[in-house]
Amino acid sequence: MERPKTAQDIRGLKGVRRQTWITAYDYVQAQLAELAEIDVILVGDSLGMTTLGYPTTLPVTVRDMMHHARIVRRGAPNTPMIVDMPFLSYTDPNQALRNAGRFIQGCGAEGVKLEGGRRILPQVEALVAEGIPVVGHLGLTPQSVHRFGGYRVQARAAEAIRELVEDAESLAEAGVIAIVLEGIPDRVAEYVTRRVPVPTIGIGAGNQTDGQVLVFHDCVGLSARLPKFAKPFADVRTVMVTGLAQYREAVLTQSFPDEAHAYHLADEEWERFLQMMQRP
Repeated sequence: MERPKTAQDIRGLKGVRRQTWITAYDYVQAQLAELAEIDVILVGDSLGMTTLGYPTTLPVTVRDMMHHARIVRRGAPNTPMIVDMPFLSYTDPNQALRNAGRFIQGCGAEGVKLEGGRRILPQVEALVAEGIPVVGHLGLTPQSVHRFGGYRVQARAAEAIRELVEDAESLAEAGVIAIVLEGIPDRVAEYVTRRVPVPTIGIGAGNQTDGQVLVFHDCVGLSARLPKFAKPFADVRTVMVTGLAQYREAVLTQSFPDEAHAYHLADEEWERFLQMMQRP
């Protein structure tokens, strides 16, 4: 099957093949993701930590998300783009519909992602009823970091597992096109994947989900520290620091710019200029 082009294509990959998702926050990242033929770009509110320098995702605003989503859309016009609804932007169905509409109309997104299970079903149902594709997010939901007491693995106890499974089934019944499962045991993620008719996208959830998503910086080795579940598939950070250090040394030793990287003037024009400057 070809790469997905619409939200329904994303849902249609269930049982067909694995999906690859990646976050992106700027033009170049989006370009690279599209060139690599990644299936779906997620403009995550993780940009608060990767790009804006916040300690959590909580300070990120709708305005922040719209700014970066527009940039990503320009960089990857042919890849489905899902945009995170940031903290406190979907507290009720009307607010959710208003803000989600801004991402669809104003940014060209194919859908939005909301964190939470049955407690946000009214919001999910309101969006789906208006034709806005929704991706769910269960398990370690970063917008609930304070309630969790940190970034801790979720659904480790039997009751918590049951709650998560029921949340996933409810979201699927409400019409989501996919569910991100973050920071949960691999057996739990596998069980949920078998139970729901929509794709599950794992991040720190083992390899039996219907697809995987990684933060761009973690994937290419830009992050200074990696969570347990993240594997860098390149070492871009080292390459970039090395390049910057070499640039600094070249400037200090005047080996850069060299002749090949300078603009030149014909000798006769320079002589004419000097003569002009000597005239009274």
